[in-house]
Amino acid sequence: MALPAHASTLETVWYYAFRVFCGFVLIFLILPILIIIPLSFNAEPYFSFTEGMLSFDPNAYSLRWYADILENGMVDPNAAFGWDWFKDSWNNAQWMHSLRNSFIIATAATFVATTLGTIAALGLSQSNLPYRNLIMGLLISPMIVPIIITSAARFFFFSKVGLSQTYLGIILAHAVLGTPFVVITVTATLVGFDRSLIRAGASLGADPRTVFFKVIMPLILPGVISGALFAFITSFDEVVAVIFLAGYEQRTIPRQMWSGIREQISPTILAVATILVLMSVMLLTVLELLRRRSERIRGLSPG
Repeated sequence: MALPAHASTLETVWYYAFRVFCGFVLIFLILPILIIIPLSFNAEPYFSFTEGMLSFDPNAYSLRWYADILENGMVDPNAAFGWDWFKDSWNNAQWMHSLRNSFIIATAATFVATTLGTIAALGLSQSNLPYRNLIMGLLISPMIVPIIITSAARFFFFSKVGLSQTYLGIILAHAVLGTPFVVITVTATLVGFDRSLIRAGASLGADPRTVFFKVIMPLILPGVISGALFAFITSFDEVVAVIFLAGYEQRTIPRQMWSGIREQISPTILAVATILVLMSVMLLTVLELLRRRSERIRGLSPG
């Protein structure tokens, strides 16, 4: 929004001062993330800029830490590149093992969280639902209660029922953390939903299943996908629950990074962090595109 021509001197000063302040806040928040990107190309095993990097010496930059993601833990990292080399990396490299676990657990947890969260949001959208606010508070409580408390409680409970140090236990724990995001996004999408469309579909002879998949789902799909992406990011980034519940076989990327910081300082952590930052940017871009599409469908924005 441009500054109006009739703005006073004080309003003009506040207009520009506010934007400068917001710019400094943004730089303060983003700068630590941006610094790790060039550091991940450091040829030396340091977490700081070397003289060669500051003078832009090509020899001071290297992809060795990105290669270490694929090679660390391999039986024969010096073998000729090919199918056998890739199998060795996939089955034995520590970072690849953690990356595989992260995608498997995050995908399964996202599916569970999206299914349960969507069903819950559809129920909460009913105006005649008793104790709706109480139920909503209980469903989003995993976002409010400190994660270390819930993780410790799950550790004792899962140990009793045999789910500790299992993939199923990690998936269920992550699904609980991701469900509130799905509930909130789908509920927000249902706020502008015209329920007369459901009655129209029923009056035309469609059964509830057809009404859901042909009428409701296409309209709330942007909210469902947005919630699923939030649930995926939450699961992929979670470390506290994994520390409490996972063994070595269930170790994820955040858990591997935590171990690397505590046990073996290596710039490979910076390379992995750079990849995660790029992945987060892509997911956030998808979320923004879905938000704009949802607004267009609901008539809240032009075009």
